[in-house]
Amino acid sequence: MRYLLLALLMMFNTANAALPNVSTGQIERLDNFSSEHVPARNIDIWLPPSYDGKQKHAVLYMHDGQMLYDADNTWNKQEWRVDEVAAELIAAGKTMPFIVVGIWNAGDNRHSEYFPQKPFESLSPAQQQQEYAKRRGETQLLFSQKVYSDAYLKFLVTELKPYIDSHYAVHSDREHTYVMGSSMGGLISMYALLEYPDIFEGAACLSTHWPGTLNDAENLIPNAFLSYMDKHLPMPAGHKIYFDYGTATLDALYPPLQAKVDRLIEEKGYSESLWQTLKFEGAEHSENAWAARLHKPLLFLLGK
Repeated sequence: MRYLLLALLMMFNTANAALPNVSTGQIERLDNFSSEHVPARNIDIWLPPSYDGKQKHAVLYMHDGQMLYDADNTWNKQEWRVDEVAAELIAAGKTMPFIVVGIWNAGDNRHSEYFPQKPFESLSPAQQQQEYAKRRGETQLLFSQKVYSDAYLKFLVTELKPYIDSHYAVHSDREHTYVMGSSMGGLISMYALLEYPDIFEGAACLSTHWPGTLNDAENLIPNAFLSYMDKHLPMPAGHKIYFDYGTATLDALYPPLQAKVDRLIEEKGYSESLWQTLKFEGAEHSENAWAARLHKPLLFLLGK
């Protein structure tokens, strides 16, 4: 019963949603893919021209799946241009062949679904209640309900990944499994790698929303993230981590917080071949900005 109302809302939002038009490759949709852990949602899987059902491909799981392929279908008329950028890199032999599994977000529940749960629960009950009381507007709470990102990752790892592994010609091992997202999607991508280091080889976190909620003067959340990362960051060997950020709009908040994360990762012994943080001067917090530099994380994670 916990997710019944959410599931009905998601079904209403995703039913009959137009299939993205892509410039190259093809999209296959899993309509309202069901889960025992989170509300059902659409999964849009991009297959590159190289995919023939025989040669095995790597898998990149991406959050905010409705924003990846077709600006005509997005709320802000922007997109990541995943099909164009990925196809060009694969065709040029610059990356291993891979497919992209675009996981639709949960709409108004996105913040509750993507916020790393264990760092949040490390706050005191009073501090958690302060966060739950925050609003994104006069009539809308920042969190639609309690944080449930552990359930979201369980859905990804124990339900969606087994389906992809059994229905597509893909490598199922850690060395060919990656995760990527931006903003809150950057946080959940980082959290996925830390929670499931045996599943994911690498994570790309673009414009990671280190404030977590609102950037108030007494925000305890960035330190909660740092403390969790300090305890759970996997050993450098065998894992890749990519971060980036711009300097305009919401991204202007990130440089000092990203610097603290970078110092921690450097102290853990990550070399340049396993960890990269890039700054994009003047870049804003938008799909257009992420599309313009998408080739960077793809090359870092999946490059030959």
